[in-house]
Amino acid sequence: MKNIAEIRADFPILNTKVYGKPLVYFDNGATTQKPQCVIDTMNEVYTTYNANIHRGVHAISDRASEEYEKAREKVRSFINADKREEIVFTSGTTASINAVAFSFGERFIKKGDEIIISNLEHHANIVPWQMMCDRKGAKLKIIPVNDNGEIIPEEYHKILSAKTRLVAVTQVSNALGTILPVNEIIEAAHAMNIPVLIDGAQGIQHGVTDVEKLDCDFYAFSGHKIYGPTGIGVLYGKEKWLTDMPPYQGGGDMVENVTFEKTTYNELPFKFEAGTMNFPGAIGLGTALDYVLSIGRENIAAREQELLEYAATRLAGIKGLKIYGNSPAKISTISFLLNNIHQYDTGMVLDKLGIAVRTGTHCAQPVMDRFGIDGTVRASMCFYNTKEEINILGTGIEKVISMFS
Repeated sequence: MKNIAEIRADFPILNTKVYGKPLVYFDNGATTQKPQCVIDTMNEVYTTYNANIHRGVHAISDRASEEYEKAREKVRSFINADKREEIVFTSGTTASINAVAFSFGERFIKKGDEIIISNLEHHANIVPWQMMCDRKGAKLKIIPVNDNGEIIPEEYHKILSAKTRLVAVTQVSNALGTILPVNEIIEAAHAMNIPVLIDGAQGIQHGVTDVEKLDCDFYAFSGHKIYGPTGIGVLYGKEKWLTDMPPYQGGGDMVENVTFEKTTYNELPFKFEAGTMNFPGAIGLGTALDYVLSIGRENIAAREQELLEYAATRLAGIKGLKIYGNSPAKISTISFLLNNIHQYDTGMVLDKLGIAVRTGTHCAQPVMDRFGIDGTVRASMCFYNTKEEINILGTGIEKVISMFS
């Protein structure tokens, strides 16, 4: 693995100064920064072979199409999917989940059926299912969580029933950092022939995701969470489900034959890729995955665990700071509040010190409701962060407390 100086040199934005101070970027849960190789790839696409894919017979269209499909293969290999036809490009995790909620819902959900999610979900894995339930007359069932921010397995088993048609849960809570026991969730659902969707937006970048070992039926993630471009995402789906599901969008490239009387659809995965796809984003994502592999996913996970342990120790010594989400199984994310200090005030003062954190509900309002709060300050770290930056955060928090005391 590269040393930390070499890694940080790969990310040009880390040289930025904010209010005259070096940027300390702890908002990786919202979006990760991009290595120079990804920036270079995007620039190369736009400057040397920017042409629409799959439709042209000229040289640069052929090149763009080839690189786009190479990116699909990179994704397939990265998550260990069985077939490239099981990899659908979307605009992000939200679009991927919405695609399943619509298409799976149209084909397989009827009045009185039930969908199970958890109390730890991002709005992107709540609202699409609510919309589907409203449309189809189905019901949403919720796995509750304990005071540590962990789901309660026995409660999950209680609500699994003959009425359950799908389980959709996050791999990792974006609000608390809790890692869910997705293997056990999938195993229990499959024992009753119930398919499972995993929201991998916060999980894909923090370890090794193997969809074959997980045996999940659907897996969704976004490029911008794993050092890739914004506006590109992935929906993995087992071939049997994608084959039976109707497309959720109509347009160019997703069709085989169109007449005014009838349209037949293209083969997988193109059936779900209507219109001009974000081919530069897909190609950039492929480069981002190459970069992650060059560092080593096990190395990244080990470093981030080290940073989490250091941060937890450093912040635990600050009087008046309360951490939300204390599961032993969590990623390098710490959500906290300072006594009687609003999270927005904390975030704004830290910003003036050059420290970027996220404040608010983190698009996970039911999590906040569960703990009786209206938001938190979230510091989400990744492998290019340092212990020195954690010390700067700790000192910044202590300054916030002294200012408001």
